[in-house]
Amino acid sequence: MVRNLVVLGGSSHPELNRIVCNHLGIPPAKILLSKFSVGETRVEIQESVRGKDIFIIQSGGGSVNDHLMELLITISACKTASASRVTAVLPLFPYSRQSDIPYNKAGAPLAKVPAGLNNNYSFESRPQTPHPGQPESDGLNGNIDSLNKKLAKSHIESSPSFSPNGIQKAARFANHVNGHSAKRSDAGGSVSSVKSFELDNDRSQTIFTNHEINNGATASTGFVPQPGYKQWVAQAGTLIADLLTCAGADHIITMDLHDPQYQGFFDIPVDNLYARPMLKRYIQYQIPEWKEAVIVSPDAGGAKRATAIADGLGMSFALIHKERRPTQINARQNATMMLVGDVANRTAILIDDLADTSNTITRAAKLVKKEGATKVYALLTHGVLSGDAIDRINASAIDKCIVTNSIPQDEHKKRCPKLEVLDVGIVFAEAIRRVHHGESISALFHWD
Repeated sequence: MVRNLVVLGGSSHPELNRIVCNHLGIPPAKILLSKFSVGETRVEIQESVRGKDIFIIQSGGGSVNDHLMELLITISACKTASASRVTAVLPLFPYSRQSDIPYNKAGAPLAKVPAGLNNNYSFESRPQTPHPGQPESDGLNGNIDSLNKKLAKSHIESSPSFSPNGIQKAARFANHVNGHSAKRSDAGGSVSSVKSFELDNDRSQTIFTNHEINNGATASTGFVPQPGYKQWVAQAGTLIADLLTCAGADHIITMDLHDPQYQGFFDIPVDNLYARPMLKRYIQYQIPEWKEAVIVSPDAGGAKRATAIADGLGMSFALIHKERRPTQINARQNATMMLVGDVANRTAILIDDLADTSNTITRAAKLVKKEGATKVYALLTHGVLSGDAIDRINASAIDKCIVTNSIPQDEHKKRCPKLEVLDVGIVFAEAIRRVHHGESISALFHWD
């Protein structure tokens, strides 16, 4: 029995919460999780947590956004109730694949400008503030009156019904642009004033003001972004870290982060546990003739993870390289997979940290089978298996798919006879016990 230790379980994985509490020898804490009819999350802790060490278990599978909001509210509730420390236990960290900004080789998230295009950027891609040695923007060479005249002139020239007989209408528009109401007495003497609106044809451009849009004026052509400009992609890495910290989390425990740099987004301690020892033990005891098998990484990003297992067991290693070559400039890039290594007449063991749609892992299995592998195993830490992932695995060349219970796998096991689940509850239970007692958890990184 551990004193002053409270384990709260979210709605994402009740079974894992029960397993952890059984290993620790404590009952699950009483907590009420519900939703209002409008969809808002309600959290009510039904026992005292004052001065206690709180661990909240909430995984990132299923309804990720609802589970994340539920976790944030629970953390805040515990801090409000005077808990001494709150630790968020996230077996699968939400938004872990959105940690880095997709920079290209040039170092900026911009699409490559095709050769032969000029450097006239649109107002969306370049500020209008003139730089030294560059001409000033149109409309800024004079005062405000000059700018208003140019706006009026562009409106007159862009009007499809423009004719010399429509000068009076243009004059009324010009008076409105200059801040005066259009009066009948002004129309007669406005013919000469319209002539002052003229610009050089090479500098005139169509500009639509809010007044024109509200009165039904539309552009003849839609806005086309300048080539070379690309919308910024929102990255949720630092945002999730800030949300957890601001909610009141003092410590984070997770497993096999998709990108290890995620830990640097936090100002609080983050313990990233590994499923590597568990996978190594499965290979040794469950795969026949494992010493003759080959560890295969389905992509270059997971090569370091796969080589760590191969080096630890003294096994051969192979890598699948994705070569992307676009058929057209704006067409979707097609990936050509190429195997680097030899798997002929040997068992292939695919290692990856996460499988969502299972597209990568099933294509990799098809390739190694084509290259002569006798049997294909897929070892995955987080089996999200969303969408039609189960159907893909059932129809793929994978003979057996091994995942952990970092997220619920009960429904997946019913639909996929190839699926086998490893229990990580004991790992998180031991991590919680060591953190509570102030012991080192480095032994959990290499336990065998």
